[in-house]
Amino acid sequence: MRRIDVLHLLAALLLMLLAGLARAQPAPAAPAPRIGVLTMGPGEIFWERFGHDAIVVDDPAQSGPISYNFGYFDMEEAGFVGRFIRGRMQYMLVALPLGDDLQYYRDVGRGARLQWLDFDPAQARQLAAALAENAKPEHARYRYDYYTDNCATRVRDALDRALGGQLRRQLEGRSSGDTWRTESLRLAAPAPWMWLGFDIALGPSADIALNRWQQDFLPRRLADDLRKVQRADGRPLVVAETELLPQRQAAEPDGHPGALWPWLLAGVLLASLTLAFAERHPRALASFAGMAWVLCGTLGLVLALAWGFTDHRALWANRNLLLFDPLCLLLLPGAWSLLRGRAPSARFRTLLIVVAALAALACLPLWLQLQPQRNGHWVVLLLPLHAAFAKLWAARKHA
Repeated sequence: MRRIDVLHLLAALLLMLLAGLARAQPAPAAPAPRIGVLTMGPGEIFWERFGHDAIVVDDPAQSGPISYNFGYFDMEEAGFVGRFIRGRMQYMLVALPLGDDLQYYRDVGRGARLQWLDFDPAQARQLAAALAENAKPEHARYRYDYYTDNCATRVRDALDRALGGQLRRQLEGRSSGDTWRTESLRLAAPAPWMWLGFDIALGPSADIALNRWQQDFLPRRLADDLRKVQRADGRPLVVAETELLPQRQAAEPDGHPGALWPWLLAGVLLASLTLAFAERHPRALASFAGMAWVLCGTLGLVLALAWGFTDHRALWANRNLLLFDPLCLLLLPGAWSLLRGRAPSARFRTLLIVVAALAALACLPLWLQLQPQRNGHWVVLLLPLHAAFAKLWAARKHA
């Protein structure tokens, strides 16, 4: 064989060897996605008062960042109102381009901040894959609860699973002493009707002190806690934070515990005026009493129905039932008799005593500290009034 042929053969063998080695080398891994948490400020509509959040996945293999938003619901859906009343609301996870998700908040003036998180590549890929699977129509819906399973707790839980439980371990042992009631009233404060609704409707379970893990049912609380969380090696979890949209609407209010004495003063004043007007303006007083009984009885009936027939657990066992008593509705025939200048019946007199006695019982759990419900302000407002009505009419002779 000629020398030149040997060289050609060796060159061909070398090329084949290099090609085989190239095929044997693993392809370079695709860059891992970046993971972020998007936190939006409060809005004016009552379901926007608590703020909102979403998980952002910025995958180089995709055309742009994707926002995984757990806060979507359809008010036009069949049965929506009934499920809302019964406490069986259905929310859904929706995946959409970040720019599209931000458009609504830009239009209404709600702020948005993005926190980029320090996830390992494997954790980031795992979370991105889990969110993509969760966003499929057959998996997207979930049973919503205002405090234990909402858009923020879904974000919190997804992050915690990807981090192997590190988030929960660092947050469960800390507490600021806040409760579901204090947080709800703080955020509802700009809308007095909403504040009243929360304060009357929430039962004693809403007054248990929350740890930070539980308190992260609020998007802003979760964003605050993410800044303090560390990885196992001491690295901070949040590596960068950017304001994407300014908050043009009113900022989230700070909490201020209310004083008891204005409620006590109002209760004593109402009772004193009731007793003072009894002789000079009996029919006007009967009208006032009738309106008070309609209000108390109707609210009490709503509280009783919420406890007995809905899944709104935060409303159960509400001791305000002793003050906003459904029995007040049975006093209305007596109010009509008083308006006509007639003496009410014996049943009316008995019911007045029962209503006043039940209102007095509302003091007992506060005194004994048996999982107390923070309703002392309602006790000092309404107990004097129920007692004044009983003093006025329970002792009169019946027709």
